Amino acid sequence: MSNSKSPETLGRIENLRQKFFKLYGHHPEGIWRAPGRVNLIGEHTDYNLGYVLPFAIDKNALVAIRRISEREPEAKQLNLASTYGHSDIPEITRVAVDQLAPGAVTGWAAYPAAVAWALNQLDNVEISGFELLVDSDVPVGSGLSSSHALEVSTIVALNDLYELGLSPTRMAQLTQQAENDFVGAPTGIMDQSASLMSKAQNALFLDCRSMQAQTVPLPLAQNDAVVLVIDTRVEHSHVDGGYAARRQSCEEASEILQVSSLREIETVAQLEAIEDPIVRRRAKHIVTENQRVLDTVKVLKVGDLQAVGKLLYQSHVSMRDDYEISCEELDVAVEASLEAGAIGARMTGGGFGGSSIALVKREQIEAVSRAVRMAFDQAGYKEPNIFTVIADEGAGRA
Repeated sequence: MSNSKSPETLGRIENLRQKFFKLYGHHPEGIWRAPGRVNLIGEHTDYNLGYVLPFAIDKNALVAIRRISEREPEAKQLNLASTYGHSDIPEITRVAVDQLAPGAVTGWAAYPAAVAWALNQLDNVEISGFELLVDSDVPVGSGLSSSHALEVSTIVALNDLYELGLSPTRMAQLTQQAENDFVGAPTGIMDQSASLMSKAQNALFLDCRSMQAQTVPLPLAQNDAVVLVIDTRVEHSHVDGGYAARRQSCEEASEILQVSSLREIETVAQLEAIEDPIVRRRAKHIVTENQRVLDTVKVLKVGDLQAVGKLLYQSHVSMRDDYEISCEELDVAVEASLEAGAIGARMTGGGFGGSSIALVKREQIEAVSRAVRMAFDQAGYKEPNIFTVIADEGAGRA
């Protein structure tokens, strides 16, 4: 069952509608929603044109939008505001449409501005001025794709309002362009795709080379199991250098191996031609992670959660040791989860902070949560934010 029509979400929608009118003096033309995502497995494989297996979650960005008519003074201006920070009167970021360019907008407003900019790169498309107010409950910096939820909610809104007829795949590509070229974060295409294409109670098995996608049922309810998210509250950012450095290593490995992407490499033995041990380890993670995604799809289809759990931990070890994108807090969260009885656990998202996930029996939620909090307290870390998520529907009109 989808959470997109839950009483809580419907209450947020009505509250956003009222705040929009209070802020702008007009009613929005509509409200659109886009979920964050948890990546079950397949980390950093997307920009290597490999395989990923994310799912949309029941936390989302809501965007209210009204196009500014040609008769109004601000017809060629974007007015962007957010409820984040809980201010009664949100601050409006104003930017002229003809001044949209990479680097011209900073902070959270760069993401919806980037979408307008990317759409205006298309032939026969002219996105003019609009008013926007966003409300999101996707934790920022948690590795659950809060920025992509904002971008996707914006692009589905503009696609509807301007009747652009863009497919989910094309919208994913355009939001990736917005993220890469306007915001300056060299991300792949997984997060946008998960937010756009997911189905409730399913994971999305995506081939990032062909962009072919298929749903894979998550047999959680049948096994009385849940996905527990442990937000370490160590914020990360894809704009920072670690993410870009990993991507550069993958490109270097591909060049040495004379392939267009590491997707073409199927065995670790093929990596022996790479002399640099660091670059070789980075490439090893991509090759083995692609295989883990394929293996996870197979065992999910037969409902073997124990096998899924083993693959999740193998993925974490690879990210910790070969790709080196974990951190002490993530490692503690994963190990404490497993020691307390989790079926499997791994860090999720781009790394360098953010969240881990644990696959647990419902009866173990409290025990695992307690064990993680105790481990964090003993290590002197901030108290983590721990919550369960369900696999929810992809983006659309709210």
